[in-house]
Amino acid sequence: MKAIAVFCGSSVGNKPGYLQQAERFGERLAEKGITLVYGGAQVGCMGAVANACLSAGGRVIGVIPEKLKRVEIAHQNLSELHVVKTMHERKALMAELADGFVALPGGAGTLEEWFEVFTWSQLDYHNKPCSFLNVDNFFDPLLRMLDHTIEQGFMNEAYKELYLVEQEVDVLIDNLINYEHKTISKWTTN
Repeated sequence: MKAIAVFCGSSVGNKPGYLQQAERFGERLAEKGITLVYGGAQVGCMGAVANACLSAGGRVIGVIPEKLKRVEIAHQNLSELHVVKTMHERKALMAELADGFVALPGGAGTLEEWFEVFTWSQLDYHNKPCSFLNVDNFFDPLLRMLDHTIEQGFMNEAYKELYLVEQEVDVLIDNLINYEHKTISKWTTN
């Protein structure tokens, strides 16, 4: 695994663990020689994961839309910063550059970015792992919602094999490195 895309908040949240785990994740990527691909901001958890990776000697690629350069405050000290025109271009380039995807705590943008790559995995547009770093059980309500979609017949239970959920940074990174994609037919019934 050469590069991992991280989706996370441009805010820090209200628990210290969110920022601490973002920093730990960035640091561990650098130590493992894995490039960080992320949204290009210097603020919030986004900035924390990038700064920690850079401080540990890692390579960091940011991708930010022109419109968000001032809002999210584009990071000026990255290994590479790609400025694109739209959010669609941002997500497409991040997906192209990454070998796997991780959601850390964040808001609607984080969830939207993660669900897009997870949907692509379901439809077999890529075979890259999608995952959650479940800091302080942040994603538990969302995971219950995914189970609810299965219970209500809107998602094949086998799709749970397409995403990883871990609370420990090192375990998640190891699982991403060892991930083996399973092709699951969209129209298979339970």
